[in-house]
Amino acid sequence: MKSDKYIFKKKLSLRKKSKRRLFIESFVMFVSSLLIVYINYLIPNKSTLLQNIPTSLTKIFGLIIDMLFNLYDLLVVFFIFISLIISLMLFLGCLFRLFRIFKRTTKGLR
Repeated sequence: MKSDKYIFKKKLSLRKKSKRRLFIESFVMFVSSLLIVYINYLIPNKSTLLQNIPTSLTKIFGLIIDMLFNLYDLLVVFFIFISLIISLMLFLGCLFRLFRIFKRTTKGLR
């Protein structure tokens, strides 16, 4: 049995990258960083956006709390409707069974 430190040794590529491949990867990374910097440069009003972060976060948390309270109210309303429907079904089932009981007794008396 091999020791634990050699379990993944065969799965790793241990070859060194060529200079050409390293140069191509560094060029792609450089172009990507320039593209990201340019996109950030195009965003208007960066300073006001950064200054409004705390107020935006407080508004977001307030809306989330309001949503949770409204969700609770909505679940209570669903519970009320479902319980009314179930109680109506139980009441109708009770009346139907009582009707069948009285119908049988009248047949037996005749």
